[in-house]
Parts: sequence; C-alpha cells; structure tokens
Amino acid sequence: MNFRFTIGRKIGAGFGILILFTLMVFLYTKTTLDASREINAQNINVNTPSVDVLQELKILMLKSKMLATNWVKDQTSPDHPEKQELIRLMENSYPKLKHQVLEISNNWSKGEQDTLTNVFGEIDTLFGFYEDIKGWLNTFDSYIEPTVKMMAEYMISQDGDIDRESKEVLVNLDWLIDKQRGNSTLGSEKMISSFSKLENVVFWLGFALVIGGVLIAMFTVRTIVKPVQQLKKLLLLLGKGIIPEEKISPRQDEIGDMSIALSDLVTGFKRTTEFANQVGSGNFQSDYQPLSQQDTLGHSLLGMRKDLHELTSNLEQKVQERTATIEAQKGEIEVLLTHVTDSIRYAKRIQEAILPPPGFVKNILPNSFILYKPKDIVSGDFYWINSKNGKSIFAAVDCTGHGVPGAFMTIIGHNGLNHAINKINDGRPSLILDELNKEVSSTFRQHSQEGTTIKDGMDISMCAIDFKTLELEFAAAFNPLWLVRDGAVQEVTGNKFPIGEFIGETQKFTNHKIQLQKGDSIYIFSDGYADQFGGPRGKKFMYRQLKSLILKIQPLEMEKQKKVLNEEIEAWRGNLEQVDDICVIGLRI
Repeated sequence: MNFRFTIGRKIGAGFGILILFTLMVFLYTKTTLDASREINAQNINVNTPSVDVLQELKILMLKSKMLATNWVKDQTSPDHPEKQELIRLMENSYPKLKHQVLEISNNWSKGEQDTLTNVFGEIDTLFGFYEDIKGWLNTFDSYIEPTVKMMAEYMISQDGDIDRESKEVLVNLDWLIDKQRGNSTLGSEKMISSFSKLENVVFWLGFALVIGGVLIAMFTVRTIVKPVQQLKKLLLLLGKGIIPEEKISPRQDEIGDMSIALSDLVTGFKRTTEFANQVGSGNFQSDYQPLSQQDTLGHSLLGMRKDLHELTSNLEQKVQERTATIEAQKGEIEVLLTHVTDSIRYAKRIQEAILPPPGFVKNILPNSFILYKPKDIVSGDFYWINSKNGKSIFAAVDCTGHGVPGAFMTIIGHNGLNHAINKINDGRPSLILDELNKEVSSTFRQHSQEGTTIKDGMDISMCAIDFKTLELEFAAAFNPLWLVRDGAVQEVTGNKFPIGEFIGETQKFTNHKIQLQKGDSIYIFSDGYADQFGGPRGKKFMYRQLKSLILKIQPLEMEKQKKVLNEEIEAWRGNLEQVDDICVIGLRI
C-alpha cells in the first residue's frame, strides 16, 4: 500500500511539531520552577530561621557572660534581679532555645551538625563555670572572703576560664551563622541562575515556535489553501455555467481526489452541453449516454429530447394559436390598465383638492415650506392647515399604507380633522387629536365585520401657534416635533399610540406648551424621509442624519431649505425606488 501524505497528516504533522515545542517549554519550565520552589523552601524553612535562632543564641551567650561578670563584681544579695535573670537564662531560656536549634539543625550538613554539638559542649562547660560562681558567691557575706573573691575574679578576667570558653562559643556560632547565610545566598544565586537559563530557553523555544508557525503556515497555504482556492475558482465558474479549461495537477491527497472528481464533472458537463446543443439545433438522433443510473440530469435530457421531438411536429400551429391569444389578452390588459391609471390620476386630483393651496399656506404660515413627495400617484401622507381663535394650526399626517389604500385613509383623516376643529373651540392640538381619534375609531367600527379588528389608522404631528404671544402647543401620535434653537435640536415626543382605536379603552393625547423665541425653527414630518434607502451601501437615511442636515441648512431661507432637503433625499435614493410617502413641514419664527 502506497503511503499518502493526506491533508489530515499534513495538518497533524504541523500541529505535532508546535505541540512538541510547547511541551518542551512546559516541561523545562516546570522542572525549573520545582527546583526553585525547593531552594526557596530551604531558604524560608531552614537557612533564614537558622540564622535567626543562631543570632538569638549568640546574644544569649553574650548576655549570660555579662550577668556572670556582674555577679562577681557587684556585692549583692542572692535575690538581686540580675542574679535571678542569670538563673532563669540557664534554667529556662537556654534549654528552650537549644531545643529550637536542635530541631532546625536536622536539615544541616554533617559538618555543621558536628560544629553545633561542639558549641553545646562548650556552653555546658561555660555554664559549669557559672555554677561555680553561683556556689562561691551565694550570700552577701561571701564576697568578703579573699580566696573566694580572687578565684571568681580570675574566672571572669581576660583570658580567664569564662572569657576563654565564651570566645570559643562565639567563634563557632559566628561560623555557623556565616555558613547558614552563605547557604541562603547560594540558594538565591541558584534560583537566579535557573531563571536566567529558563528565560533563554523560553526565548529561543518561543522564537522557534514563531518560525515553526510561520513555516507551517506557509506550508499549509502552499499545499492546502492555494489548491482549495483553485478548486473554489473552478467550482464558481461551473456555478456560473462556464466550463473551465484549467486543470489541477495530480496529488496524492484529498485535494487530488477532489481534482479527479472535478475533472470528471467538467467532462460530464461538456458532454451534456454538446448533447443539449445538438438537441437545440434539431438533431434528435445525437448519441448520449447518462453518466449513471442515478444521473437525473442525463435522463431528464433524454426525456426532453423525446418531448421536443414530439412538439416540433405541430409547433408552428401552436405558436400561431398562442400568439393570437396573447395579442387578444394584451389588448384587454392595456385597456384595463388605461382605465385604472386614469382612475388613479383622477383620484390624485381629488386628493390634491383637499390639500390647502399655496396662497392659503403662506397666509396662515408665513416663512415656511412644505416638502410633499408621494411614493405613487396618490399618497398616504397629507398635510392639513387651518386657524382657530387666533392660532395657526398645522399638521403632518402619515396614514396606514401608501398608494390607493393610503389615499382613501387621507380622505377619512382630512374630514375627521375638519370635523374636530369645528367641534373644539380653543384649537388645542390634544383635544383635536382626541376628537379625531373618536371619529376614525367610530368609522372603522361601523364598517368592520363582527369579531374583527381593523388595524388601520394614522400617525400625526400637530402644532398650534399664537404668533402674538409666540406660544406653541403640540400634540402627536408617535411622530415628534423638532425645535432648532441656538444651533441645537430640541425634540418633543408625542404619545406612543396612533389615531384609530384598536384594542382597549381610548387613550387621551398630551398637550405640550413651548414658549418660542425669535429665530426659532420648527419641523414636523412623517417617517418617509428618514426611512428612505440609498447611499453607497443601500441603507436607511435615518433620523440622526436628518437632524444633522436640518442643523446644516439653518442659515438658509425656508424655500431654499426645502430645495436642499429635496435634492439630498433624491441624491441619497439614487436609482432605488422611493419606499414611502414623504412629508416635511418647516417654519421659522
């Protein structure tokens, strides 16, 4: 059996090398850290405590010598504090300290333990001398005897027994202290050295990992990614109906198998294409064999050849019959389309008749503009303007739907607003919208079938301005009001429910009052402008961009603002279809 270096083996070999390097770094790091932990534990648990306890023993020996010297020099009673302190040192302090030193010395070297044994022997000898002094000078009067005094003074004199033995003890203790300090320093140096080696090993192994990763990546790209991309390119050509001429070099892996399968597929496509061309040219005797019993396309082509052969015998007659039928239907459709289009255009005239004329708008709302762009011939948006009790009242209305259905809704909305303002004397927007809501809801309930709910209505923004007091009143269903003042946009939101009672009790609209200032600009609108798709990526215009545009055009007069708004949305839309009706009303105080 021939060995195949398959894709799985290639990837496995590459990752195996990376894993091997990673494992080497891990094992070496673990070994170094374990050794460092042992050294650190030795320093913490043995070397440093050993230095401390030996230092304490040294101090104890110096203190004992001082107390013994004072015992001899100072004629005091046996219960003198210093004499009692020497007794406690010999009987209590030293045995406890000796026990600590012996416990910690279990981890010392043989030479260090032998030196410690000598130290304890010397201390025992020294304490024997202390016992002699305590026995000789055990009373206040014992200091008077010349012989006893002389022997005790000799013992504590320079080069005397106590001085000589104390020096031996201190020399050995200093050696042990230096030895333990050296052990601690040596352990720290070993730790530093091991960490330095670890740093070098990790650096070079890390460098090897990077180089190995790059080489493996290059190998993968060269042997896997590029051939796969080549196969993808050929498959994309086949997907577009193009039979590729390019071939892939044979390989001993899965890509080689796919290349062979692709080559067979291309050959089959060529045969099928040639057969289809022959049948299309009228050669129904051309030879063709399906690729297999499961070749659905091949068997379908053979069936198609048979059907086409049968159809061609009386094709001309059928074509003539069907052409005559289509021509007759075409004429009927054109007549019907003409009637429908004429009806819609007439509906546009009716809808335009309910909109206030330009002169009326300028009279009620001087220094204003209305950008009105229906999506279709007729619109589901409309604007409404009136006056009541010294207030100029205007609204931008967005009915459910657009085109003919939306246009019917505008008639209902227009009539409802006219009825509402006649009924509401003070011209308050919230009351007008409440009355409009009743009218629309009543209309829908009268014409709805039992047990059903008509989910049609309208969103609306309504303003009432007293130009004498510059007081603005505002109420809305969903759509907000934008007030531009001092280079910033202030947004006043409406209620979050539409005109048209769907479910539950009828809700009341909120009436907002705003004190305007000279130079303020007011804008109300439907959602058509912000929802228009377009731009370089075919996305919505969005309210954020509309707000920026409104601020940008503030230096312009209102009619020029309208022109800029229209040009901007048309440029944004480009070749895309207008998605909804557009209505924007602007007013400057």
